[in-house]
Amino acid sequence: MSDSLYDLWRAAIDEHRPVALATVVEGPGTGAKILVGDDLGPVGTLGDEDLDRVVVRDAVGELAAGTSGVRHYGSHGEAREDTVSVFIETFAPPPHMLIFGAVDFTAALVRVAKVMGYRVTVCDAREVFATKKRFPQADEVVVDWPHRHLAEVGHRLGPRDAVCVLTHDHKFDVPAIKAALETEAGYLGAMGSRRTCAERLERLAADGVDMDAVAARLHAPIGLDLGGRTPEETAVAICAEIIAARTGRPAASLSSTAGPIH
Repeated sequence: MSDSLYDLWRAAIDEHRPVALATVVEGPGTGAKILVGDDLGPVGTLGDEDLDRVVVRDAVGELAAGTSGVRHYGSHGEAREDTVSVFIETFAPPPHMLIFGAVDFTAALVRVAKVMGYRVTVCDAREVFATKKRFPQADEVVVDWPHRHLAEVGHRLGPRDAVCVLTHDHKFDVPAIKAALETEAGYLGAMGSRRTCAERLERLAADGVDMDAVAARLHAPIGLDLGGRTPEETAVAICAEIIAARTGRPAASLSSTAGPIH
């Protein structure tokens, strides 16, 4: 790997940006590489312009799926040939959970999300509450308004990521939800009583938000109805809903369903 390509690859890894590295492992040009990423145009070459084009297309597909594998091509990228073997290796960062609101439920949600493999950010505009001491297991604690933080990082959010709004305060959560709807985050949930959620919908509508998008994407009140009462049980209910939303499976007990469980 050339120094420049390595530097770009390492920078993407350090900044939690997904990238895919395609390497010729057999055939002409063995060892040649191309690097692709969401914020990175193709860097490098496998030695043939047509082969590059096809491999970049396949690498983008592997990156979107978060998978790696060996692909076989003709010397100019032809399908159903095996003159050239290319290993496409994806480097997808862990899914990201943004928790807005440094409230009583936040620490429990951080703990459960970390067990699930999330990189967790806690964000709150109130400096006295948003501290690393209160949320030691969070990967980062940000003191800022939620919508302003989303303006900085929202373009990086994708289908594997989650935004959880726990603030219970319209001046925080309405702008946060509006900003989150502009992202590609796979899950968006907001905490609150049914009355709070109804009032929030009225405020979103008054602000001109696309209410069809709200209906399609916003989970509020947040979490599955598991009957939980403690912060920990609530956190489990939230994460269970995130799993159900990601997989598209109905939130039903396995004992009441039939067929494969995975």
